[in-house]
Amino acid sequence: MNISIPNILDQIIASVPLFKPELTLIIGFIVCIFVALFIEKRWKNSTFIGCMVTLAFSMYYLIDQLPNTGTGFSGMWLVDPLSTYARLVIICSTLVIAVFLQQRHPGNNGDVYSILLAATLGMHVLTCTSNWLMAFIGIEMVSIASYILVGYFSQNKVQSEAAMKYVLFGSVCAAVMLYGLSLIYGLTGNLDFQSAAQLQGLMDGPEAIITLALLFIFVGIGFKLSFVPFHVWSPDVYQGAPTAITAFLSTIPKVGAIVLFARLYQSWSSTAFYFSELSTWFIVGVAIVTMLVGNLAALRQQDVKRMMAYSSIGHTGLLLMAVFAYQDAFSYLLFYIVAYVVMNLASFIFIDQIEQQTGSTSLLSYAGLGKKMPLLFTAFTLVAVSLIGIPPTVGFVAKLMVFTSTFSVFQSSGDTGVLLMLIVGALTSVISLFFYFKIPLYAFLRDSDQPVTAKKQISVLLIIAYILTVLVILFGLFPNWLMSYLSTSFS
Repeated sequence: MNISIPNILDQIIASVPLFKPELTLIIGFIVCIFVALFIEKRWKNSTFIGCMVTLAFSMYYLIDQLPNTGTGFSGMWLVDPLSTYARLVIICSTLVIAVFLQQRHPGNNGDVYSILLAATLGMHVLTCTSNWLMAFIGIEMVSIASYILVGYFSQNKVQSEAAMKYVLFGSVCAAVMLYGLSLIYGLTGNLDFQSAAQLQGLMDGPEAIITLALLFIFVGIGFKLSFVPFHVWSPDVYQGAPTAITAFLSTIPKVGAIVLFARLYQSWSSTAFYFSELSTWFIVGVAIVTMLVGNLAALRQQDVKRMMAYSSIGHTGLLLMAVFAYQDAFSYLLFYIVAYVVMNLASFIFIDQIEQQTGSTSLLSYAGLGKKMPLLFTAFTLVAVSLIGIPPTVGFVAKLMVFTSTFSVFQSSGDTGVLLMLIVGALTSVISLFFYFKIPLYAFLRDSDQPVTAKKQISVLLIIAYILTVLVILFGLFPNWLMSYLSTSFS
């Protein structure tokens, strides 16, 4: 095999313009490490400022990249509207999380922001590749950064236990996925899941081993998406981690993982590869079980963060349904991703604000607080209404689009599995009404046994949460504002 070093260098140099947002994150990551070591003690919040500037420059390069498409680094790096918009969602969400961390943990925690940038870089890798090795590197970057973020603020046994469970479960999932990738590469000699060479190799290989290898790969993706049966870490970690980290875990990593999964499913579902039918049954079955387990388990929870963990699992089932329904219409999938991220970020900011007042995340501690914090709980209720999928919110529009498209697929295919997935999706949306409405029930209709004095203050986080709540309503009333922009980019 002849390898020309000059040609490789030319390829790398030619690919740099496509890599500007990520190059900015790498430089920012290194700068933030040095700032945390040498400047943070003298100039408070300098690492936070460095993180925000890095994210702002990365966003600038992403916006500049919007009309562009192309591949780089020998086809391992993909730039298209899906990857660009997904990265914009990730960057905007990371900006909110960075402010969240700065407001709640203002001490000498400069290391956190460099870790956050590393996680963001990993999620960018997930959205911009069809190469299995790059995907694994991206998953591991996000995973290791997440382990550190969960354990960084551990102050008691519960939080330390949550971090340890996360690390152990994630390590096992990573090992299983890597074994699956080694089997795929050994049988096909190719690591690009969109290439004809790999699909041909998969069709020519032994079906039993290929199926086992691909299921092993789904273990790693399932860990990041936390769909059943790889969801067991979520409730303990969400409950034990600081609320800012929980907000991060419940939203941003899922964006990168769902985009990777959407690319994978699109590549396989349109081929004669025998696993395309099996992958369809896999996504339908996993979506059904995930929606049921997530929403039914959430009914029994009395801790709000634990309830939101199971709610997030339930929404992962809906995200899988969106991937199934919109395998050729990524603009609709992006609309659902935006809706999901906005709703969850707002929810966890409200949960954090209430936790600051009461010192608890138990639903029982919400009793009577609606009269003392009427604006906060009214906004929180609107976000909960959106999570259920009731008009006139963005959650309703997003679910309506997914259900309508899934029903169209059923009409064209007549597949009973698709119909069952649709029925379960509608049923679990009704079930979610009963646990989401516990929030206004306790806040407005229950009296508190222990008086709580609410501090009347408007923080930066509350302002962000109220802006997100307004977006929940505006995108619900005028979805074309977002959809027309996305559809134009994908046309």
